[in-house]
Amino acid sequence: MTDLFIGVDVGTGSARAGVFDRAGALLATAKRDIAMHRDDAGLVEQSSAQVWDAVCASVQEAIAGFDAARVTGIGFDATCSLVVIGPEGGLPVSDDACPERDIIVWMDHRATGQAARINAGDHDVLKYVGGRISPEMQTPKLLWLRENRPDIYAAAEQFFDLTDFLTWKASGALDRSSCTLTCKWTYLAHEGRFDPDYFHAIGLDDLADQSFARIGASVVLPGTALGRGLTEAAAAQMGLRPGTAVAAGLIDAHAGGIGTVAAEGGAGTASDCLGYVFGTSSCTMTTTAEPAFVPGVWGPYYSGMIPGMWLNEGGQSAAGAALAHLVTLHPAHADTERMARAEGKDLMPFLADRALTLGGDAGGALRLADDLHVVPEFLGNRAPFADPEARAILVGQGMEQGIDALVALYVAGLCGLCYGLRQIIETQDANGAPTRTISVSGGAGAHPLTRQMLADATGRVVEIIECKEPVLLGSAMLGAVAAGAFDDLPEAMTTMSRVATRSTPSNGRTAELHAARYDTRGSVARAWRRSPNKDADTRTDPRWISLARPSSSPAPARGSDAPAHASWPRGAQRSWRSPARRPTSTASPPRSAAPPFRPIWAAPPRRAARWPRPDPRTC
Repeated sequence: MTDLFIGVDVGTGSARAGVFDRAGALLATAKRDIAMHRDDAGLVEQSSAQVWDAVCASVQEAIAGFDAARVTGIGFDATCSLVVIGPEGGLPVSDDACPERDIIVWMDHRATGQAARINAGDHDVLKYVGGRISPEMQTPKLLWLRENRPDIYAAAEQFFDLTDFLTWKASGALDRSSCTLTCKWTYLAHEGRFDPDYFHAIGLDDLADQSFARIGASVVLPGTALGRGLTEAAAAQMGLRPGTAVAAGLIDAHAGGIGTVAAEGGAGTASDCLGYVFGTSSCTMTTTAEPAFVPGVWGPYYSGMIPGMWLNEGGQSAAGAALAHLVTLHPAHADTERMARAEGKDLMPFLADRALTLGGDAGGALRLADDLHVVPEFLGNRAPFADPEARAILVGQGMEQGIDALVALYVAGLCGLCYGLRQIIETQDANGAPTRTISVSGGAGAHPLTRQMLADATGRVVEIIECKEPVLLGSAMLGAVAAGAFDDLPEAMTTMSRVATRSTPSNGRTAELHAARYDTRGSVARAWRRSPNKDADTRTDPRWISLARPSSSPAPARGSDAPAHASWPRGAQRSWRSPARRPTSTASPPRSAAPPFRPIWAAPPRRAARWPRPDPRTC
């Protein structure tokens, strides 16, 4: 009988398990929902006990039709959430009346102030997080705990990334993954150490003085077999055999990258393909042989995803979640949701289906949003601006209340996310981390409309692998390597994953419209960032100085269609105009494999339509 491998994925709202064979075929899956506490103060918390119970129940159900003796390895991935564990179990991270809430979820931004203070310092480790640390990372959250919950901080015996918590519960081993510690805890994997000076400087000196025992004294590569495999207790809870190999894990997005970027029949090497994980949030995974320092993009991380390779990680804090929130703002939301349920669909696929029905194809669906422009940064901009204070912008919304108007709003939001990805790609191309194709995974990227929009908006071929669950597949690969089925992770990546289909960028009018909408997004975002109502520190931040029209570039004449930036109202009024209303050339623009990148200091040239193409890093 062939060996089987289990992949476990703990996302923001659920825990899932998948059973795979050595060829990467998905044989069974199971899922359990996870509760989440969230308030308007920005606190987002979960329970590690509930997460673990959900994991075990999912594994039990998934494996129910198989002989447990065939399962030789199990791998885990999870969100980059912070778990606080004391001598008797989890410790409450905010409310003593709710002791079960011992997880600060990745999207929790309570540590924004701590992150700002850290970024104000001159710390060498910040070079390896894109120049600015995010409040979603763990050292700002640890500092928040020490300052706001000193008793809990002092009582904690271990601080875990959620993935490492799961492998500890499964195997009893305290080893941390180089993925989690390098990407979220400032571990310098290329040097094999934490930087004690950084921890002393920011106010976490005790962790350095304790030789980092509470956050990871032992660091191993993803796929490393941990301890003696599944403990008796964990095996009993999962319905598996004790001793089953347990692999050091990955962050969930990185598991999606492992499952997709080196697929057979794809772009070639993992370095040629950008992994785009499009779920509640979005993450871009770019692999390089040498470190690439990309402003505003996390990394470079050594062995952050593929052992021995460097990783740059971008994305947005809200992606699928941004679309879900955006559509609730429309008066037709409730009626449309009822229609979707009546057809047995979730709301997002229903809206995407209707957009294709109304438009005929992705290019036609794009025209539904001619007058609407959305910058969907409800939770800030993760990359390439690293600005947690950024907020969403909606321009061009009228008083329409019908379902089709909601579809148009959905399409505009989807376009906004696609253009955000294009910004990241162009910024990376200019800073030593180029790619040729995109491989998409994650539930929000599953629809054909989404895939084609991504291809059209970025000008890149979008690849889709055979497996419908790439993130679970990536975790199963870890289990297979830990069990000895493959010599290393790269071998598992090319053996267990294959490209099934591609979406090719459109030319002609569709390409022109996306280019014009991308310009408009930049004009709107620049106008907002230079608004008198925007925080003064942001308006004078050196990163935004270049958003102003270069002194060598003449100001637009009064009444011209070129966007004015002297004030927010005028800039907004002129920059949202529909691309369909602007004069355009009838000839299709030439298309290259990657859109050209213009240096941030260059004055934007004028096109025939007199609309400036903004620099992608200043959009």
